[in-house]
Amino acid sequence: QVQFVESGGGLVQPGGSLRLSCVASGIRFRGYAMAWYRQSPGKQRELVARVSSDSTSNYADSVKGRFTISRDNAANTVYLQMHNLKPEDTAVYYCNQPGTGGNGRFNWGRGTLVTVSS
Repeated sequence: QVQFVESGGGLVQPGGSLRLSCVASGIRFRGYAMAWYRQSPGKQRELVARVSSDSTSNYADSVKGRFTISRDNAANTVYLQMHNLKPEDTAVYYCNQPGTGGNGRFNWGRGTLVTVSS
């Protein structure tokens, strides 16, 4: 059974930092890309960051220079370090293996809520 368990979200002031974690189970993790997505109220889910099996990373323009994605293959875990957070980063964050059309390959987990507000 495929499962993604995201954690690390919370309330943070603008300019603050958070580190998100996602533990994956039931999938082949080591040789496959992983990604973080987010969904804000009233908006479609969007790809935020992607890390390939060789740890090459790509980012949405809106988070470049502020977010860093990384992975620990031994722990089947992908991380998202977020700095200089802005109110527009407020969203539920999810991880998944990248699928076609910008979607995730598997069913989504519950996500973790990040709220950036003063």
